[in-house]
Amino acid sequence: MDGETDYIIVGAGSAGCVLAERLTKSGKHRVTVLEAGGSDQRFFVQMPLGYGKLFYNPAVNWLYKAEPDPGLAGQVDHIPRGKVLGGSSSINAMVWIRGHRQDYEDWKAAGNPGWGWDEVLAAYKAIEDNEAGADAFRGKGGPLFISQNRRGLHWLVEDYIAACGEAGLPYNADFNGETQEGAGTYQMTIKGRRRNSTARAFLRPAMRRRNLTVLTGAQVTRVVIEDGRATGVEYLKDGRRQTLRARAEVILSGGAINSPQLLQLSGIGPGALLQQMGLTVLRDNANVGAHMNDHHGLNYTWRMKVPTYNNILRPAWGKALMGLWYLALGGGPLAKSINHGGGFFRTRPELDRPNMQLYMQAFSTLIPKAGERPLLTPDPFPGLSLGLSNCRPTSRGHVRIASPDPLAAPRIVANAYSTPEDVEEMLLAVKFLRKIVAQPSFARWVDEELRPGPQVQSDADLIEDFRQRSGTVYHPSCTCRMGPEARTSVIDARLRVHGVAGLRVADASSFPNLIAGNTNAPAIMVGWKAAEIILADAR
Repeated sequence: MDGETDYIIVGAGSAGCVLAERLTKSGKHRVTVLEAGGSDQRFFVQMPLGYGKLFYNPAVNWLYKAEPDPGLAGQVDHIPRGKVLGGSSSINAMVWIRGHRQDYEDWKAAGNPGWGWDEVLAAYKAIEDNEAGADAFRGKGGPLFISQNRRGLHWLVEDYIAACGEAGLPYNADFNGETQEGAGTYQMTIKGRRRNSTARAFLRPAMRRRNLTVLTGAQVTRVVIEDGRATGVEYLKDGRRQTLRARAEVILSGGAINSPQLLQLSGIGPGALLQQMGLTVLRDNANVGAHMNDHHGLNYTWRMKVPTYNNILRPAWGKALMGLWYLALGGGPLAKSINHGGGFFRTRPELDRPNMQLYMQAFSTLIPKAGERPLLTPDPFPGLSLGLSNCRPTSRGHVRIASPDPLAAPRIVANAYSTPEDVEEMLLAVKFLRKIVAQPSFARWVDEELRPGPQVQSDADLIEDFRQRSGTVYHPSCTCRMGPEARTSVIDARLRVHGVAGLRVADASSFPNLIAGNTNAPAIMVGWKAAEIILADAR
């Protein structure tokens, strides 16, 4: 499709789908979305627990790998990213967390007016159709249904929450409410029996409009920049290189890996790297692909004295029964994420906000299955896992092109646990996991600790264990971060790329710093606010 459009959106992901819906709503603007992946109309995309089947599926997943990481004992970490309509909102664990209010005040304090808590709260409330109804913190009637996730949970969730209370972490009915700290259940982007991705909630309704064009299987290879202005993109579709011109703007919504990669391929990035790759340097900006911030974490696992989801999802008869329950009635564990419970806590009482996130899974997958995240084939014994991840790590990584070939994967360097602060807080955090499980409400059901095992006790051994067993929890961010100057950032508070007209970035790469919690909700919020900003500027 060589031709012209008003707005080009690169990537139909968490932010891109929202942008497409909002920019076409008035009917005044012609919008074209270019998505490298294909349709989201797949059974395991739509079935909530099916995301285990998508973890290593190249049909819907970029399947990136990080460089060997000294902080992870030299391991190569797997970094799944959505390559499908809905992007990572079509393959994620569906947990809806906005982040701590102070995180957004930090965004504003970093020189980004319009991104403080009051402004983003208004956007979140407009986005949401929360099952719990509207209040000072929640929205009702928006395009994205948010499930309260209170029914049909494993009964051990109640004892997990009770044990957290006994360990000093009180119950919190809403992590997106007045306070984030506490233990409870997660809200989910699930509607009925199906995943509620941004493709389902935003893009598919918008695709009925004549002024929206969505091209799948279209991988953008370069932003065309003429006389300091983005005028269009080049892309590959069906083996043919094509050009699409933008009368108004080009908006990158490829996510924290693909957006900096595309900027670098287009001549915007670290000058020495681009020259080394034989690319013309249009804007020398070392911040493109830098400052990558991600949450890292791990699971502790116990053998239980009572049945967990392992007992019903492992055997063939159990799979058949759960499948019938799901298909006939839309219920059972297949209709949910595996993270039924969770929470946020502080590793030190003097901290002003939680710095650790909890995940409770009445389920375990210690025995690996090659090429799959075996959510649908758990361990052959009653197992349970408690996971955690750091909320605000101080370690920073980067994303850099490894080749001028736009189809080659970039180099991703995570630098996990590369600062003493990150190591110390994770050490305190894993000790708190054991404290929770030692409480009366929970300890009565525990048979034995399987990972890391009771023999791992000293600080040195605990650190060695979490270096060996940790990995990303799939929240890379900040690689095209927002800020007032090109000296320290890539885009300004209106998401415009410094030094290039007609080009914006709106996705998780835009975050000035990483928020506490799952990053899908903030990425959707960025898409929502980006559309407001773009429409205001167009007026």
